Amino acid sequence: MSRKILLSANEAVAWGACKAGCSVASAYPGTPSTEIMENMRKFKDTVNCEWAVNEKCAMEVVVGASIAGARALTAMKHVGLNVAMDPLMTFTYVGTNGGLVIVSADDPGMHSSQNEQDNRNLAKFARAPLLEPADSQEAFDMVQEAFALSETYRAPVILRLTTRTSHTSSVVDVGDDFGPGDTTPKPYVKDISKTVPVPMFARGQRFAAQKRTEALRAASCESRFNRIERGDNRLGILTSGVAYQYVKEVFPEFSVLKLGFTNPFPADLVRSFAASVEKLLVVEELDPFLEEQVRAMGLSVVEHETELNMMELNPMRLVALRAELLKDTVPVEAKHCDQGLPTRPPVLCPGCSHRSVFYILHKLGATVTGDIGCYTLGAFPPLNAMDTTICMGACIGNAFGMEKAKLPERQQAEGKKGRICAVIGDSTFFHSGMTGLLNVLYNGGHITTVVLDNRITAMTGHQDNPGSGKTLCGDPAPITDICEVARAMGYKRVAHVSAYDLQTLETTLKDALDSGEPALVVAGGPCRVAAKLMGTGAYTVDPAVCKSCGGCFQLGCPAIERGEEIVPGKRYKARIDPAQCSGCDICKQVCKFGAISKPQ
Repeated sequence: MSRKILLSANEAVAWGACKAGCSVASAYPGTPSTEIMENMRKFKDTVNCEWAVNEKCAMEVVVGASIAGARALTAMKHVGLNVAMDPLMTFTYVGTNGGLVIVSADDPGMHSSQNEQDNRNLAKFARAPLLEPADSQEAFDMVQEAFALSETYRAPVILRLTTRTSHTSSVVDVGDDFGPGDTTPKPYVKDISKTVPVPMFARGQRFAAQKRTEALRAASCESRFNRIERGDNRLGILTSGVAYQYVKEVFPEFSVLKLGFTNPFPADLVRSFAASVEKLLVVEELDPFLEEQVRAMGLSVVEHETELNMMELNPMRLVALRAELLKDTVPVEAKHCDQGLPTRPPVLCPGCSHRSVFYILHKLGATVTGDIGCYTLGAFPPLNAMDTTICMGACIGNAFGMEKAKLPERQQAEGKKGRICAVIGDSTFFHSGMTGLLNVLYNGGHITTVVLDNRITAMTGHQDNPGSGKTLCGDPAPITDICEVARAMGYKRVAHVSAYDLQTLETTLKDALDSGEPALVVAGGPCRVAAKLMGTGAYTVDPAVCKSCGGCFQLGCPAIERGEEIVPGKRYKARIDPAQCSGCDICKQVCKFGAISKPQ
């Protein structure tokens, strides 16, 4: 009897990798991919798994494992693959020994990302086979197939998930004999003609990669993950991934070519399907990756005005497409699908140690280049203390670039302070901030960098990092001291300050910003959620003492609420919600009238 389990696609990838005999796994956390490695940890007896400091390091670890003969897996969100492309682009020439699977979790609609990109394009660019599951069962099956393909064709294989597949759970048949697969590595034999792609070897590898691509194209046409489902042939729909689920809901009566092995593009299969239907419609999420290749073959594709090639796809968008193309009613199920949920404005948690830094930087009139993390929220009212966010680690280079563009002098000419500061989290500092910090010093910069050190990778769910003292599997690890890193680079002005000591924090930041020399300030304070401090505070506001000045509201703490209305629509007494207060006492320090206290 088969064993069936309810799994998300992220969980299913971990289960499938274990069954396939994966023995090495390395990743950097990033939504929507994070749970893959967290579930790989469940199989740590057979899988050596880790959080790497960034995606490039993770890719390099699994490349080394593959060369040594082990089956290996790395997982990352879509922008993480940008970081890892350098080793990947060369490894597609070198080729695998043990199977290598790269999971790229794209984020259509930018639920938790700074951009929206379709990494099917990167798979084509890297000449890597690409598999796209439409549900958890396919994720489980495809990761096993990916390892087999990788070893058969000596190519790293990309498994592309999206937010909806990553986080949606469905029943998975893991088989009645589920257990870790054979993790015995393949033999390693030194051969520099294969593993050292200097030009004399790389030229031959380039031709081999092209020949391999053609062999994989033939395999994609025969793949069990590419299938035709016959229906009304007046319209044939070509689709892949989660878009297939929506097509089956909104266009249930028509013929469908469902692709799961999408690169190399199965041209012969598509041509055959197109010839069997009167009209061909391509439905895909994000870029017209499939459609452009269909058109390049000279095939006619149904034109439509309904925009489908950006933002997350959903059934309601296809309902609009159906109405445009067919002028008919749609299935009852599609009519009643979700219209969308109300949104909650993002906000730093009550007692967050980042809040005080932004409060002070705003007070000091600094131009702040920010980075990717919880602290990106410092850009929004009432803190209004961040000017830019580009990508992980970019803040330091951005601030240095502003200095090179003489922004401080121009601001001073306008009567402003002319202060520039880069703000980065501890995990992001380890990920990609250290090189920027060194670049500032080496090239004579004078900017101040503030590391918001809460000793955890907070935004993606409290994963450990080199500053937390633990590995993914909970084993003790050395704690990297960020101040010592800066001193080793040659920084002279280095300070560590509690993020909850407002007076010392302000003095330290002002001195650093006005010092005229490169500086690093580490503002330390635990993540209140990770430290289980939420709701443990008991600070209160004495309404008789509160002057309704609004000073505490400028912190933007969700635990501080409007109380009694003093001036209609303008002035309110403050009130603290005890269920949310985490006892940080920043509001007490901000209050000029002593209205906030912690009752004994």
